[in-house]
Order: sequence, then structure tokens, then C-alpha cells
Amino acid sequence: MKFNEIRQWATDRNLLQKDNSFKQLAKLMEESGELADALLKSKPDEFKDAVGDCVIVLTILAAQNGLNIEDCIEAAYQEIKDRKGKNVGGTFIKE
Repeated sequence: MKFNEIRQWATDRNLLQKDNSFKQLAKLMEESGELADALLKSKPDEFKDAVGDCVIVLTILAAQNGLNIEDCIEAAYQEIKDRKGKNVGGTFIKE
């Protein structure tokens, strides 16, 4: 995976200070908007780029707060892996 390279890129650019977290969160909102726009307009190349940008921003945001994105993903997966529920109109509704 590229997570170590992303963190190194952010380190090289002095982006990993915790006091930059709100700026990084604002960047995530910007990238989320681009993701929504690409999905809405059926632009697969822009969608792919926006998904990647969101992952990069989340990787940096996690690192700014002393976490590895890999650990965050693992924790989230452990929380959902045994969930039961049903698909309602394309949305998973947990029991």
C-alpha cells in the first residue's frame, strides 16, 4: 500500500502538525464535494481521482492525530464485520 509514502510526502511538506487538523478536515470536505460532483455527473476518471484524494487526506488527518490510517480502517472493519441487517433502497440498515 501507499500509506507510508503518503505519510512521508506529508512529512516532507511539513503537514503533520496536529494544529493543521481542521485545515485537513476542510480539505476533506472539498475533496468530498469533488467526489459527489464526479458521481453526479458520471465522470469515472474524476470519481477515481476524488476517491484517491479522500484517502490521501484521511491518511494525513489520521497521522496529524497520532494514528495510522491502517489502524483506523482495521478498527472500523472490526466494528462492522459481524453486523447483521438488511439493504433498504441501497442503504445497509443494521439491526
